[in-house]
Amino acid sequence: MASYEVSGKLKVKMEEQSFSSGFTKREFVLTTTEEQYPQDIKFELIKDKTSAIDKFKENDTIKVSFNLRGNEYNGKYFVNLQAWRVEAETAGASIPAPLDPMADMPTATASSGPAPTSIDDIGEDDLPF
Repeated sequence: MASYEVSGKLKVKMEEQSFSSGFTKREFVLTTTEEQYPQDIKFELIKDKTSAIDKFKENDTIKVSFNLRGNEYNGKYFVNLQAWRVEAETAGASIPAPLDPMADMPTATASSGPAPTSIDDIGEDDLPF
């Protein structure tokens, strides 16, 4: 199963829920911060992972590793984002390095011949249109 990661600010931590079957879960909400339109995303921690959010407080910047979980119940379909790791986001760790627009540009080599020195030196086939 594929796992995913997302970073943002911790918005809300809910209380742990216990069920008669012995199952426990805890939900929390993360607000994404790297998008034009930030999103509030609810995650759940289950069983022995419910304490993973304890050391964080609201507005802390965190990174959440999670799995997508889907199920059907009485003809209705549900999707849960099941977190399995929550960690502090280190400064700059989630910001990708800027792309160099010139990195993929071909460079002239000695074998490619001399570069044109004027517009008259460019042949008709060298035009981009």
